[in-house]
Amino acid sequence: MDPPPQFPLDSQENPNPNPNPLLDPDPDSISIWDQNPNPNPNPTLDHYLPFSVPKKRRRGRSQRIPASFRVPLNFNASSFSSNNDLPSVVSARNPSSLVQSSKGPDVSDEIIVINKEAKTEALIALTAGFPADSLTEEEIEGGVIPVIGGIEQVNYTLIRNHIIARWRENVSNWVTKEMFIGYIPQHYHTLLDSAYNYLVSHGYINFGVAPLIKERIPAEPSKPGVIVIGAGLAGLAAARQLMRFGFKVTVLEGRKRAGGRVYTKKMEGGNRLCAAADLGGSVLTGTLGNPLGIVARQLGEMLYKVRDRCPLYSLDGKPVDPDMDMKVESAFNRLLDKASRLRQLMGEVSVDVSLGAALETFRQLYTHAVNDEEINLFNWHLANLEYANAGLLSNLSLAFWDQDDPYDMGGDHCFLPGGNGKLVQALSENVPILYEKTVHTIRYGSDGVQVIAGSQVFEGDMAVCTVPLGVLKKGSIKFIPELPQRKLDGIKRLGFGLLNKVAMLFPHVFWEMDLDTFGHLSDDPSSRGEFFLFYNYATVAGGPLLIALVAGEAAHKFESMPPTDAVTQVIQILKGIYEPKGINVPEPIQTVCTRWASDPFCFGSYSNVAVGASGDDYDILAESVGDGRLFFAGEATTRRYPATMHGAFLSGLREAANMAHYANIRSLRMKVDRTPSNAYSSASLLADLFREPDIEFGSFSVILDPKNADPKSPAILRVTFGEPKKKSHDIAKHDQHSNKLLFQQLQSHFNQQQQLHVYTLLSRQQVLDLREVRGGDEMRLNHLCEKLGVKLVGRKGLGPSADSVVASIKAERGNRKPVSTSVSIKPGMSKLKAGIMKRKLIRKAKVVKKSNGPILHADMNGGSAAKVPEETRITDQVLPDVLVSGKNQNDLSNP
Repeated sequence: MDPPPQFPLDSQENPNPNPNPLLDPDPDSISIWDQNPNPNPNPTLDHYLPFSVPKKRRRGRSQRIPASFRVPLNFNASSFSSNNDLPSVVSARNPSSLVQSSKGPDVSDEIIVINKEAKTEALIALTAGFPADSLTEEEIEGGVIPVIGGIEQVNYTLIRNHIIARWRENVSNWVTKEMFIGYIPQHYHTLLDSAYNYLVSHGYINFGVAPLIKERIPAEPSKPGVIVIGAGLAGLAAARQLMRFGFKVTVLEGRKRAGGRVYTKKMEGGNRLCAAADLGGSVLTGTLGNPLGIVARQLGEMLYKVRDRCPLYSLDGKPVDPDMDMKVESAFNRLLDKASRLRQLMGEVSVDVSLGAALETFRQLYTHAVNDEEINLFNWHLANLEYANAGLLSNLSLAFWDQDDPYDMGGDHCFLPGGNGKLVQALSENVPILYEKTVHTIRYGSDGVQVIAGSQVFEGDMAVCTVPLGVLKKGSIKFIPELPQRKLDGIKRLGFGLLNKVAMLFPHVFWEMDLDTFGHLSDDPSSRGEFFLFYNYATVAGGPLLIALVAGEAAHKFESMPPTDAVTQVIQILKGIYEPKGINVPEPIQTVCTRWASDPFCFGSYSNVAVGASGDDYDILAESVGDGRLFFAGEATTRRYPATMHGAFLSGLREAANMAHYANIRSLRMKVDRTPSNAYSSASLLADLFREPDIEFGSFSVILDPKNADPKSPAILRVTFGEPKKKSHDIAKHDQHSNKLLFQQLQSHFNQQQQLHVYTLLSRQQVLDLREVRGGDEMRLNHLCEKLGVKLVGRKGLGPSADSVVASIKAERGNRKPVSTSVSIKPGMSKLKAGIMKRKLIRKAKVVKKSNGPILHADMNGGSAAKVPEETRITDQVLPDVLVSGKNQNDLSNP
């Protein structure tokens, strides 16, 4: 799923004209605690519709000024109604590369009007993870429409958004295609089929546990057997979806229960006291579009909003002055904003710097005039940040610690009354789970998989591994053959942190019931996360339950702390807060202390982006291996929603779709042409070759067959849409670093740029002629598409004719001596995926001229274009080409 429209990372920053904003104001003349942020730093955003979303930094304490998605207020189908403004070839955010159509649109080039609520439906699609008015990369690669950027794209997105909105009206219903046929014109039924099939197969609609959805699971499987390793939320989501697809599913779970790191324990005491304590995942972080919120609705459960009020108490138990609290919190947020600007100025160097080091540097610069209580307050916010990331700030990447912020689910943070075990119980119903099956070996190959648990061997056509990142890091499972090195490096780079809890059932409630959270300060920085936050669960647990959190360094020390000592310390804190108010604090009836780092089925709590890692590593962990035999799901495999329960759930739906896709390919007796499992994926290989193109001009780059200098010899041309233009001094600066990919990733992430790479095969002579075309990229693109009649396709559309070229170039370059650079690439960083920040195609849907002709592959030796073999045509049905432009199918070898 693609992210919603991007918004400025630092939308609350105070603009500063100083060329070095980090040194202004002078720390000797003014304290950061006294600075006032600009309440409206960007007045141009007044024309946008705010869509509130809490940032990760506020996980433990709701932010007082929420960040916002910014959606254009004027989005509507009518905004596309001016046909005179529709271009025939478009680029992403690059109007200068448009090639205007010489013909007006035909009568079929009209915007479909389904209803008058296009804007509302676009916002609903946004909450489901789709851009409001364009395609996700997954949709593009899935070939949902034959031509990207055209009138079909506009209509497809309108139909897609409408289907999502229709299901969201009643998530207990099964939405059928026939519901839309009556009012969607017949000549749009192809788009309806495409949108509906994509949404159903990828789990965006018709998922969950409602009776009408459960009855769609066939009584008898009709497809091969698959194995799901782990019965957490990712495993359960994958299993249920695969069962509905008709697969024979077997789930192997090492514990005696389902749920994994989501665990609701029933605590009991005398006088029939009991309470449901969530010892693992507890808070639904954002409810707008949250799939677990949808499952709760299907169960008839009402979510409980966690109230924002969170008073803090000093070491002596006295309440912290609210004005001082607000002052320090604002200062803390400004330091985070300064750290954000620092990483932009540092460029790729920030990859090797921790967030903790940056914050500590700024704290020393700006806190010369603060008292001890303000320092303790500041440390509390650091502990809250470590809670949000389940990691020490000294280990978090300054560059990418918050890379998932733009994708946060909007809406309130909520509890599920009675605990999240209700979700686990519903999702595991009628799922064939074998408990106490601890997997220690996974064999995978072209013929299928073998999963070994103890002395038992389970065989299947495919398997999906949903074990936590901590298990992969520990090496508890042996993979045969060994996982690709890039995946091993990604596992090593990503962080996996720790959060522990103390759950206490009391004989009665003695704390305030008008709040859901309260915090406690520490004067020891190394213990700042020790019992720093309390959750009032009495409102949702069914009994007088308090839960104290232990984060950061304190969470690791807590693993070896005797439970009696931990409970004693918590009770002393509570007595210090409430006994001065004349409130007696009773002894708890039952207590539970978690030890997640010592748990052999997880070895920690949830993932984070450690120093040296990036969001790209989540994508690497998600990659399948063994030519579509072994898949991976879990919260550490989703770069958009890591460290969340809904992220784990969505990753299970994602991999179920991927597994069904590969099964369909094999059912057609086809084999996806992929590199060996211990090498790069095909996308990464092609991207790596283009890191050193043989020819570059404008937005065009070319790699040539080094063994063939014939003018008619083949070449692969790549066109980059949406690439920010570089200044000459920037280019010189970039060339000084071998770690160019990471710099590009930083640039993409912080400038919110979007890129699209499309390809075609040309002859060497055609490339040279194209380079000589005057008038910039616009005229070159016109020459390419209009004069040569070339179709630009996605990487999957290059076909077998390009494989030999890629293989030849790879082999030749493999014989070269590596080029020396001024900065060496650190171990583990050189194999980051070349496509680092995956770009969406088009932010605003625009028109390209339709091409009704068949796709023909060029004959590089001259003559007419060759017909596509039958096998290739079948491939195109399963993995369709993504076309960007093209008028006719002329011989590509004739310039």
